[in-house]
Amino acid sequence: MSWEPGDAVDALADGVVIVGRDGTVELVNHAAEQLFAVDRDEVVGKPFDESFSLRSNDARTWTGVNRPFDGPHIRTGVPEQSWVLPDGTECLVTARILRDEPLGPPTGVALTVRSGRGRARLDRERSDLVAAVAHELRSPLTGVKGFVQAMLSRWGKLNDEQKLLMLTTVHADADRLSRLITELLDVARLDTGRLSLARRGQDVKVLLDRIITSVQAGAPHAIELDAQPGLPEVYVDPDKFTMVVTNVVENAIRHGGGVVRVRAEAWEGDGAGTEGVRLTVDDEGDGIPHDMRRRVFTKFWTGHGNRGGTGLGLYLVNGIARAHGGQVAILDAPTGGARIVMDWPGEPPDLY
Repeated sequence: MSWEPGDAVDALADGVVIVGRDGTVELVNHAAEQLFAVDRDEVVGKPFDESFSLRSNDARTWTGVNRPFDGPHIRTGVPEQSWVLPDGTECLVTARILRDEPLGPPTGVALTVRSGRGRARLDRERSDLVAAVAHELRSPLTGVKGFVQAMLSRWGKLNDEQKLLMLTTVHADADRLSRLITELLDVARLDTGRLSLARRGQDVKVLLDRIITSVQAGAPHAIELDAQPGLPEVYVDPDKFTMVVTNVVENAIRHGGGVVRVRAEAWEGDGAGTEGVRLTVDDEGDGIPHDMRRRVFTKFWTGHGNRGGTGLGLYLVNGIARAHGGQVAILDAPTGGARIVMDWPGEPPDLY
């Protein structure tokens, strides 16, 4: 396919406006026409400031603030800035100063303009994360502070059993805080592709026994484990595996209303490794509607019941499972609730 220069510029998703040395408009692409609600045939050849309204919140113009044709000759452009379009919406503007020769006088300016909706969405996500994390941190910190204060002020009046209960609660809350911090770090590492895994062969039954014993201690519902005999070892990072399965089981408890059933069985992997293990977690809740299942593994999903949490747990579940070479799926449980299926790969044949 052959492209004409004008067609190539019109194919760009961002708006492009080129201004000559005399301040008049020389080129406008289709995206810029839509952003500024102008007709390129009418604005080309006219002064930029008369045809394109880029204002700050205090009514200053883009050219008045940045003065692209003034300044030192080593200046190459204007970094991304937030400006307001004629319809009142935010846009992000970047500019390159054009020169016929290095350090020569400016011959023009090429502006790139894009909608600020993407950044606004990112800002909302960051605000949601801060709010969710602040909420999750407040509860255990309040508990730690309250019990420590009680022990400091009433140490001589408390018996050993009361002291042990308070210290056990403080220890559990400290573990919860540590786990939340680890989750936040892992989210950042997943987003940047820097998640490191210390994988080695593991006995799934041993790991599951530890996980269920830990979760069951604070769970309002029973957790049943059905592990088939003779399960193959899985090649996983035990800490990350524990985090993932704990998240799934706790989520089943939070959104379910009865017994949580965990089943482990052999899984024939599709990759080059040996067979692995398939984990199935069923709850007795309301289930997850089909039209919401794609959203479950996105950031900040807290369920249609809105029952708290950071909304990062299942995002981590999916990301960490895939980083291991496994996969996660959502189905309907026979009990009517949700079924989460996780496949974990076995040891590669050339491991030893």
